Amino acid sequence: MRYTPPGGSDWVGGTTGDQAQAYDPVTTPEYFEGVLSRRMVAFLVDATMIIGPIVLLTLFIFVFGIVTLSLGWMLFPLVSPAFVIWAICYNAITLGSPASATLGMRLMDLEMRTITGAPCYSLLGAAHVVLYWVSVSFLTPFVLLVALFNGRRRLLHDFVLGTVVVNNETRAALLRRTRF
Repeated sequence: MRYTPPGGSDWVGGTTGDQAQAYDPVTTPEYFEGVLSRRMVAFLVDATMIIGPIVLLTLFIFVFGIVTLSLGWMLFPLVSPAFVIWAICYNAITLGSPASATLGMRLMDLEMRTITGAPCYSLLGAAHVVLYWVSVSFLTPFVLLVALFNGRRRLLHDFVLGTVVVNNETRAALLRRTRF
């Protein structure tokens, strides 16, 4: 499989030592300009997209419980598993799409790539959200400060999974043109 990452040379599948990383903040800074702040906004948009349907489901169960004289309220224990399944599916489907971005990331002109520049895929998207919530739950939200101390603005779960969130090609080209 032949893949040419942006700012890099041809890459043939497989990793050897310090494989050429597609996104270098020194040689291609346009891919990282403003990423962290727009990533936070994208997170809020995605959180709304995930929580919104769960709130509607909860309201439906509440009304259904009233109509069925409280029998429908036995569905409330299913809300938590539905939330987890929906969050994983949302991230897997959107990050595994050709845009390699969730809806919030698309709105903010961001995309997720592997460190070698390859597009994200569904299993990686699902693992990304699971590892994010595990790391924040066990290591406290202070783990998010890791992004302030590296040039690629990667979070802990990005390091573990070998991913990087960058500006999409359109935004990077615009930043490249305005810089010179």
